[in-house]
Amino acid sequence: MNQSALNDSDCIAASNSTFRPYYLHSPGMATGYILSYLLVLLLCVGGNGLVCLVILRNRNMRSVTNVFILNLAVSDLLVGAFCVPTTLIDSLITGWPFSQLTCTMSNLIQGMSVSASVFTLVALAVDRFSGIVYPFRHRMKPFTALLAIMFIWLMAFAIIFPSAATLTVIHLDNTYMVQDNQTYPLLVCFEDWPKPGLRRVYTTLIFVQVYLAPLAAISLMYGCIVAKLSTNLRRVGLAEGGVARSRRKVKVIKMLIMVAVLFMVSWLPLWTLMLLTDYSDLDLQQIDFLSSYLFPVAHWLAFSNSGINPIIYGFFNKNFRRGFQAAVTCSANPPHAPCILPANRVSNKITASAAPSQKAVGNADPPQNTPEGFQDILLEDSNRGTPNCMHGAWEE
Repeated sequence: MNQSALNDSDCIAASNSTFRPYYLHSPGMATGYILSYLLVLLLCVGGNGLVCLVILRNRNMRSVTNVFILNLAVSDLLVGAFCVPTTLIDSLITGWPFSQLTCTMSNLIQGMSVSASVFTLVALAVDRFSGIVYPFRHRMKPFTALLAIMFIWLMAFAIIFPSAATLTVIHLDNTYMVQDNQTYPLLVCFEDWPKPGLRRVYTTLIFVQVYLAPLAAISLMYGCIVAKLSTNLRRVGLAEGGVARSRRKVKVIKMLIMVAVLFMVSWLPLWTLMLLTDYSDLDLQQIDFLSSYLFPVAHWLAFSNSGINPIIYGFFNKNFRRGFQAAVTCSANPPHAPCILPANRVSNKITASAAPSQKAVGNADPPQNTPEGFQDILLEDSNRGTPNCMHGAWEE
């Protein structure tokens, strides 16, 4: 009689429980997710690691712009190291498989690295804007750039800390995972706000701070840069017929536009989904569909921006590619062995046009016919001493 009552209570408890599969996707779908995220991981770690190596091994390249690009590479490297693996695992299985500490720290590092990456893009735009649109004003010094980088990371921490402080790991009542005929409690890592409306307010604020405002600032400054370069090079090109310089102008304009457009396109789907889940009254089936299929794709697209940044700032520029080539070549040589690469196109022109001044003072002055606002793009480090095997790589 007692055993029968116990069996009846177990049946009632089972009927009121929800059982979910441990793996969310089929093997084919999971393989596609894994390969896609691994590609982004390799681009983030490999590309940004090379950027850091090239700058840190060459003192001549530690200009203001390159200091910001180094910080961008570090933040993008953190995106690849922390965001990509945890998001991939979260997209493949049901629930949260890690501890409370991992829940808090992983989301904190993810949010800080993404925010720092976005703010560094803004700092880069400010540096380029001041150097090209107002070339004769006082330029930012490397020490000031380091202070700006410290402020960027402090601001990133301040923005993400409220979210990290509310993160908690709980067991969902009457919800279990099933794997190999075994049931396991379903744990989730989520933001437990005191009031549901606070999450909407917070999501809206960080959407403005980490997407809308940076995008507006970047677009405005790059638009002014494009207008300035177009005006200057049109005047100089018509007067002197500078065909080669006009081609470089087109490449620079394309790069600047691509930076802003790719940032907007890469992050828009993820922000759209985040706002949709906060402001729409979705049922459980809709939330499961978004979490299983749309959010993983949106996260992948957003993270891919961190892997594409080295391509935009590097492989778009022949001299930058020389820096990567030099980094690989020099690392393969024996210790203290010389590392010599062919002279690059920009350095040759600088040397030829500045030979008299080199004999007099030992420094190469920029060509006098360089258009206003164009010097920072082509000759940023030309007056910083004798170049070594990687010098000129970041001369834009």
